[in-house]
Formats: sequence, C-alpha cells, structure tokens
Amino acid sequence: MAERRVGPLRRLLDGAVPDREALPRYVAPVPKAIEDLGLRLGWLVVAINLAGTAFGFWYYRFQFGLEPALAWPFVPDSPVATLFIALSIASWKLGHSREWLDALAFFGCLKLGLWTPYTLLVFQDAFLASTPLWLYVFLFFSHLAMALEGFVIHRYSDFPVWAVAVALAWYGLNDLVDYFVPVVGTYHHTTLPVQPIVDGVIEHVVPAHQYVAAGALALTLLATFLALATRVKKLEARA
Repeated sequence: MAERRVGPLRRLLDGAVPDREALPRYVAPVPKAIEDLGLRLGWLVVAINLAGTAFGFWYYRFQFGLEPALAWPFVPDSPVATLFIALSIASWKLGHSREWLDALAFFGCLKLGLWTPYTLLVFQDAFLASTPLWLYVFLFFSHLAMALEGFVIHRYSDFPVWAVAVALAWYGLNDLVDYFVPVVGTYHHTTLPVQPIVDGVIEHVVPAHQYVAAGALALTLLATFLALATRVKKLEARA
C-alpha cells in the first residue's frame, strides 16, 4: 500500500502540545481546541507578537519624545507585554521554558490586554475624536487577543510563587511610577486624548488619571490572584 502523504500544514498542526490539566474555568477560560491550535502554531504566534511589539514602539514614538530617557523602560507597556509573550512561547518551543518569563508574559498580557480596552471605553468619545476608527477597533480587539493568549501559558508553565513575585515586582513598580511616584518628571503611563500637552509636558488631569490608575491597580491584583490560583489548582490536580 502506498504511503499516505502528509502536507506541511498537517505536519505543523500535528505537533505535540502539553496535556491540559483539570483546571477550573476561571483560570483556564480558553477552549482546549483553541489552546492546542495556538501552541501548535507557536512560531506564528511569536511572529505576530513581535510584529505587534514593533508596531507598539512605533505607536509610542511621540511619547518617547516627551519623556526623559530614564523613564523610557516604563513607557511602552503593551509592546513590552507582547515581547514577553513572544519570548515566553519561543523559549518553550526551544525546550528552555523560563518560569519568570512566563509569569511576566501572563501579567503583561492580562493587564495590558484588559487595561487598554477599558481605557478605550471609558474615554471613548475622546479617542474616537482623535483616532481613526480602524485604529480604535484594531487597538481594542488586538489587546483583547493579548488577554486571551495569556491564558494559554498555563499549559507549559507552573507559575511558581517566586516567578509570580518577579512579575508582581515589575508590574507593581510600573504602577508606582506610572501613577504615583514618577522616576523623573511627570507620570509615565500611556498618554490619553483627555490629557493636554502644555509646553511639552503631559498634564495628568483628575479624574482621568484616577480612572486609569484604578484600572491598572485592579488588573495587577487580578493577575496576581489568577497566577497564584493557577499554581494552587495545578498542585491540587496533581495530588
């Protein structure tokens, strides 16, 4: 009997993926079939996120011009998050998974993936008045996709407490300098269309600043809870 030929797409989709453990829906909300597909297409997902990282740095180019160089690491939150998830998946695909990187990717994808749509909705009128509709829609749904892909990391990461602590330290520091104690100059969170720029300085007006700060803090707490809950539920499933 002639050997059945397998096409390149079939070979790609037949790749091995980690088993899905019995986790509750609130820590693993993405259907298994979509998780499997995302993991098998891992290198494509890496490429998409790297492209998103490049676009994000381009998007922040004007804010970089307003911020002192010392503050630059804290400015491009979303591009850094997509870089974390790209590196996390790439490390896993290469057989060198790094738990601290996985935790950073989870926090970044969940926090920025939800904070941006939240901000776009809270200040919808201002954004639509200053942003093309296609870009508004792209930013909204691309960031929601970030949040979803963060929920696939549990398939290859155990979220040890020390790794969660690393991610919490980084994103806690980001919250601190973005909304409360800036490194230099003024606060460093993403500029909003409701914030005027006076003499090259971003004015962080109230209550807009309070709204975005509250959203960021709530999401940092949510990411911490979900990462630790994933850890606990994994241990319980293996007991």
